[in-house]
Amino acid sequence: MPNILLIPGSLRAASSSRAFARAIADRLADRAAFSVADVGALPHYNADVTDDPEVRAFVDQVGGADGIVFVTPEYNYSVPGVLKNAIDWASRPAYASVFKDKPCFVATVSGGVLGGVRAQAHLKYILNGMLARVHTGKEVIVAMANAKVQDGAFSDEDTLAFAEAEITSFLAGLG
Repeated sequence: MPNILLIPGSLRAASSSRAFARAIADRLADRAAFSVADVGALPHYNADVTDDPEVRAFVDQVGGADGIVFVTPEYNYSVPGVLKNAIDWASRPAYASVFKDKPCFVATVSGGVLGGVRAQAHLKYILNGMLARVHTGKEVIVAMANAKVQDGAFSDEDTLAFAEAEITSFLAGLG
């Protein structure tokens, strides 16, 4: 079974992106082993810092994963700063980081009607710049995401079924 690292772009425990990530991991638990990165534990990016244990743990998580699934909200038409900070830490050395050739899948959530499409485009652009292998296929965007979380669980079956099919395709390409 492939080891998949989920990287949520929100720090809030009750966020729709975390609820969606949990639902995906539960739904696909028979096809992959999932772990979750804690991007909030990382310090602000600073190239002068070379020995932070949280950074090392995160870089090791990314490097040890067979694939990465990002589930992120859209903040101000782009990715949250905390997610970009984590990516910046793991993107060094440039063009030879743990993201080089790393299979990545991007899903976005939003409380609005566009589902985070701008954040998705920005994140894919960032990942392409690091030479990550971004999954091509139908985009998983979750519009009006907050209304699809009930008692902390993501509850929209149609969205989950769509995402499951796309992530299953991603998992099939990991071999």
